[in-house]
Amino acid sequence: MKKNKKNLILSFIFFLVSVIYTILVKVVDVGTIGPKLSRVGFSSLNQFIRGIVGTNMFWYDVTKYLGIIPFLFVGFYGIIGFVQLLKRKSLLKVDKRLLYLGGLYVLLGIVYVFFEKVIINYRPVLIDGELEASYPSSHTMLAMVICLSSFLIGKYYVKKKEFLMGFHIGTILLMLLLVFGRILSGVHWISDILGGIFISITLVSFYITAIEWKKE
Repeated sequence: MKKNKKNLILSFIFFLVSVIYTILVKVVDVGTIGPKLSRVGFSSLNQFIRGIVGTNMFWYDVTKYLGIIPFLFVGFYGIIGFVQLLKRKSLLKVDKRLLYLGGLYVLLGIVYVFFEKVIINYRPVLIDGELEASYPSSHTMLAMVICLSSFLIGKYYVKKKEFLMGFHIGTILLMLLLVFGRILSGVHWISDILGGIFISITLVSFYITAIEWKKE
């Protein structure tokens, strides 16, 4: 029980860090450094990093297409959950880690839609001539939430050890490639990437808390 409470407290700490960081991005060192004079927080830091990485459409395309792969993980676990539902004839008898995983994905979608409506800042580049919401980096959240959660529960559904090792290595490499590739692409401010990391850690932390709580 102490471990559960510790996990829960840690999850709320990550949540508070994400909220505070998001507020800071909106109000600290705001400058008109974006396209069409769009205003961006942490402008000095963002401008400095952007001066180093610039814009690289090769990495934009790489991360765009590699970003499809995490959805295969979603489908993989979705199929397992559906098969369990058919066999066990009750949603309540489906593995709780899969049910909570579905909840995690729904929460990820809600966060994505929320920040599409509540604009913190816009991309440093125009997409098809238009400004697009840039905070937090959706590719970063997609990569981290899906890959980390897949890594955590993969051992329950990938039975062969040699396949499991490859699965674990693949999920982490994919996550790192998507996150660092998104930085190198230059289509997000560095503050957007960091925001995606903080929010992802928060979501995965609550997922870990949920599945660990169930074990007690």
